[in-house]
Amino acid sequence: MAKLKKYKMSKKLIWVIVLVLVALGIFLLLRKEEVLAPNEELPAALPQEETTNTEVVNENLITYSDTGFAPSTLTVKVGDTVTWKNESDKSMWPASAMHPTHAVYPTTGGCLGSTFDACRGVLPGESWSFKFDIAGEWKYHNHLGPTFFGTVVVEEE
Repeated sequence: MAKLKKYKMSKKLIWVIVLVLVALGIFLLLRKEEVLAPNEELPAALPQEETTNTEVVNENLITYSDTGFAPSTLTVKVGDTVTWKNESDKSMWPASAMHPTHAVYPTTGGCLGSTFDACRGVLPGESWSFKFDIAGEWKYHNHLGPTFFGTVVVEEE
């Protein structure tokens, strides 16, 4: 009789654990927060080029909205700074191609690959800037939504 009672208690405990795990799984699936891709860690705090909540007045401006980057191609001169302004309702993370390594722009030292990398999500209303010192056609993407991308063409002066 004691074994039967112990068996029923074990069975109830297993069902409680299963129900808790299922509820936790449903909760996690329904959450609408952005997360990093698997096997990626948030970088340690690194100095940023420029992040601000103030209005950006810059002719080399790329805006990010819920439909992507505009303009999709921007032409600048070597030494010019380009600013990405987040006008969407989600964070963006502008970074050099290729996803997820960010290693196409040739200077290294960023959090994942090249220095052309915001290294974190830029919140709605904020902006991030990068100075292009090397001529070329530099593709970039939103690391948090890699289906959105664009190109900065950097020409010699």
